[in-house]
Amino acid sequence: MDQSETRIAAWSTPNSFGLLMFTRYPEPGRTKTRLIPHLGPAGAAAVQRQMTEYVLAQVLAAAQGLPLAVEVHFAGGSRSSMGDWLGDRPSYYPQADGDLGDRLIAAFGRSFERGRWGAIAIGSDCPALEPDHLAAAVEALHRVDVVLGPATDGGYYLIGLRQSEPTLFRGIDWGSDRVLAQTLAAAADLGLDVELLAPLTDIDRPEDLPQWEAIVARRG
Repeated sequence: MDQSETRIAAWSTPNSFGLLMFTRYPEPGRTKTRLIPHLGPAGAAAVQRQMTEYVLAQVLAAAQGLPLAVEVHFAGGSRSSMGDWLGDRPSYYPQADGDLGDRLIAAFGRSFERGRWGAIAIGSDCPALEPDHLAAAVEALHRVDVVLGPATDGGYYLIGLRQSEPTLFRGIDWGSDRVLAQTLAAAADLGLDVELLAPLTDIDRPEDLPQWEAIVARRG
């Protein structure tokens, strides 16, 4: 079987892409800290809880039609508390130590060790993410090495890879408006093909909240 046939076989196998959702257990005072001055510790934690539940619902809906193995990579809490909160459909893994780059390297490495054809990481703070965005990411990984979903703050809300690429996560100024540009530069240095999805907004700051409130209103 040649390489293209191997990829087709992997694509037709259920759960051949890892979907790595990063989130934090919604403990007041320890999550969404940039929202605390506006909402208070309990209010910020409530937004974290609601957005995580909403984004996970979008992911699980997408997984009904896409070959995605859904994993929740969590900080704070425990496997038991995460399962009690979000149910038993995802698999749960504590995030590795270190900065976000270290945690992404560990999560992608673990996914590819399982023989995944590709892996896609997202956060839980981009409620505008829909199943169509995940379908577009999966399709892009048929064509390119890296797919990125640009965030309007200069970061990214999604990154998908066809193989482990730790260099993409090193030397990045996490939390700054340079994250996307630095990642694109690192991919270019590695000779990787990149495709960009439509830009979306993360809900990190008080000025972002109207977008979340509009989503809640549409649901209601």
